[in-house]
Amino acid sequence: MKKRRLIIRTIILFILGAAVAYTLYENLTKDNKQKVAVGEAAPDFALVDMQGNKHRLSEYKGQGVFLNFWGTWCPPCKKEMPYINNQYHQFKDKGVQLMSVDIQESPLAVSQFADRLKLDFPIMIDTDKEVMNTYGIDLLPATFLIDKNGKVLKYHTGELSEDKIREFMEKIKP
Repeated sequence: MKKRRLIIRTIILFILGAAVAYTLYENLTKDNKQKVAVGEAAPDFALVDMQGNKHRLSEYKGQGVFLNFWGTWCPPCKKEMPYINNQYHQFKDKGVQLMSVDIQESPLAVSQFADRLKLDFPIMIDTDKEVMNTYGIDLLPATFLIDKNGKVLKYHTGELSEDKIREFMEKIKP
């Protein structure tokens, strides 16, 4: 009888210990990534593009902003880049800004990628993933549509077609 109680107590103690360990693990490893919600103000940030020009989100107040996070290694990102480039030319003089943010890659890799695809919009690199973490990005590509007042209108993950990009830019045009 005592041996049976000892076994049951050991099992219960093991289960409780596992639950405590799991809870601690989850709380300590969580990045507290909270995606910026639709309707909220988009957090301000500043990044430098490949030509050395500084871009601050708040400087584009009064204009729509198409904020796209991507990586050169990401096949859907590669596929949508020419479409984004085409629509950038259609909307850049209509009050829509493009903020294209590569995630933590070398300037050489990004430059070669842009040259290969003939991209001529401003490209910024989030070298320390600070902006990515602020926006709670998990999957690439990720796109935020920000209206002229600086509020997030839409968040989209995954590849975009040219028609969808056009529709999104039309939506944020002031």
